[in-house]
Order: sequence, then structure tokens, then C-alpha cells
Amino acid sequence: MKLFRTSSGVLLEHDNRYYLLSDENWDAFVNQDHLAAACRERIRTAQAEENISAQVLAPIGSQEVWAAGVTYFRSRTARMEESQDAGGGTFYDRVYAAERPELFFKSTPERVVPTGGKVRIRQDSTWNVPEPELTLFLNRRGEVAGYTIGNDMSSRSIEGENPLYLPQAKVYDGAASLGPCLYVTDEPLSPDTSIRLEIRRDGVPAFEGTTQVSQIKRSFAELAEFLFREMSFPNGAYLMTGTGIVPPNEFTLQSGDEIHITIGDIGTLVNEVA
Repeated sequence: MKLFRTSSGVLLEHDNRYYLLSDENWDAFVNQDHLAAACRERIRTAQAEENISAQVLAPIGSQEVWAAGVTYFRSRTARMEESQDAGGGTFYDRVYAAERPELFFKSTPERVVPTGGKVRIRQDSTWNVPEPELTLFLNRRGEVAGYTIGNDMSSRSIEGENPLYLPQAKVYDGAASLGPCLYVTDEPLSPDTSIRLEIRRDGVPAFEGTTQVSQIKRSFAELAEFLFREMSFPNGAYLMTGTGIVPPNEFTLQSGDEIHITIGDIGTLVNEVA
């Protein structure tokens, strides 16, 4: 089942049938106990819509977006490479192996770009990449209640200069995108779920890469526990789980590039670089 946040309300999709839940508030609906069961109940009682004309928004209400770093071996290697001149190479190696994960604040909901929207690269950065990330929706109790796709835009030249510059490399206008929907299921996401990144330049693929959820080093429960350990999120939170796809060091995004991130049954998140 898929939940879309739209200009007309919450839209529920199941088996290619659409149910507009215009009476539902996004934050309240997604924080219900047993969200998948609640969705099935609405399918049972609601009338399927034949024609729906509504703008698809990012699947986020008042939630914050957080992110986990260095959760894939490939990400560990890339971060060591980008910061070796600044003496931060072994820093990321230790983070990858440590008991405590790297967690950082990524975005307020107002800054999150929907599918079809434009992400940005910083004017003071010379090396920029998207980071395709499976993103968890954690309800107010810290439970994984759904999944979406995240685009964690990153300024590698800034972070590589000094690891303490991470907030500037990661947090700015147009640096985060979520969508196209919140995927809700009773079962944990299969480890075989594929994550695919394609960057198109002038309509031609400029970079392609694929990985699987099974390559994430840390469990979702572990990441959620650390995030909720000393913080509360009354309306839940989104947590990007890291990237296992990193373009080669000579690649950097350009204005006009199209970023396509596809994850299993969730769908495809599409952004253009502004």
C-alpha cells in the first residue's frame, strides 16, 4: 500500500485503486497504531476514486528529517577518500566500526523537495553528488511504520575539507527530497530490495549505480533506537539510512541534471538540479 500526500488530502493506493481520504490529517493518520491495518480498514470502508486531480507533495507533514552516515562500506571508503587530505580518513573508518552510529539533522519539513521538484547544489561547493537512500518513517514510538525514498544532496568538497563542516555540506535549501509516497507494509522490507541511481545529463545517462538493502551494515531497529534514545518526536520522524552508491571522484552534478532514484516497490523519486 502507498500513501501520497497531495493538495487534496491523503491519497491511499492499493492494487491500482485510489482512495482519497480528504478528512484525514497526515500527521495523525501516519502515527496511528498498526498503520498497515488502518490503511486496510480505510480501503474496506472508502469508495475508490475514478478520476483524481491533485498535486503530489512530499510525503511529510511536520516531521523532521534525520540521516545516518557511513552505514555502507562504499560510503565509508568514499568519505575516507574525500577527507584524506584534511587528515579525516581514519575518522570515518572508526565511525563505520563503532557501536554508536553517525546521526545528523538533515532538514526541516519546509525545505523538503517533492518528486518532480528541483534540488540544489551549493554555489560555494565544487564537488556535489546526490545520495540515494532508503528512508524510514518512524512513528512517535520510534517504530518503523513505512518507507520512502530519500535524496540526500551532499557537498563533498566542503565535507572533505573538514569533517566539522558536515552541517554546511548537508543542510541547506533544496538539499533534501523525499517521495514519491510512503510505502506501508506489514512485513519488513526484503534485504534483496534494490536501490538504483541514474543521473541523466542532456537526456543521456551520465552515471548509473545499483546496490541492495542487504548491504546496510546496521539494522533499522538499531538506528531508530539511537535516534529516539534522548529525543522525542510527537509526530514521528524520517531517517535516511545512508548510501551505498557513490559516483566516481571525477563526477560532479551540474545544473539541469536529472536524478532518478528507484527503490523496489516504493517507486521512483525524480529531481532536477536547479
